Amino acid sequence: MSAETTDRTKATELAEELGEAITELAVYEEFTEAKAAIENDAELQREMRAFEELREEFLMAREAGTASNDDLRELQAAQQELHGKPKMSAYLQAKSDVELRLQELDHIISEPLEVAFGETAGGCCQD
Repeated sequence: MSAETTDRTKATELAEELGEAITELAVYEEFTEAKAAIENDAELQREMRAFEELREEFLMAREAGTASNDDLRELQAAQQELHGKPKMSAYLQAKSDVELRLQELDHIISEPLEVAFGETAGGCCQD
């Protein structure tokens, strides 16, 4: 086995360990629980679909140049109402918390690389 293969295997194993460790973080567990709670709430799912339909209608109207400020206010009010639901609010907070933790880990990984690892891993053409 070449040195490059050994290095690649070690890096892969460490990445797998990191992924497993992340799934064991309390913040990640809270996120998955909050996500399951909204996914298993039929009424909340109905409300989420209704909001998405309203959002799509607004985006199409905006693209057509027919969206009004009243339409925007209606969309914002619907979003605020949806986000105010306890399960949705808990989910959004948990999602934000896990994203912040992942950003912290990205910074730790990126520091010795002298590159923003998470930014470059997600796409190309970033200067």
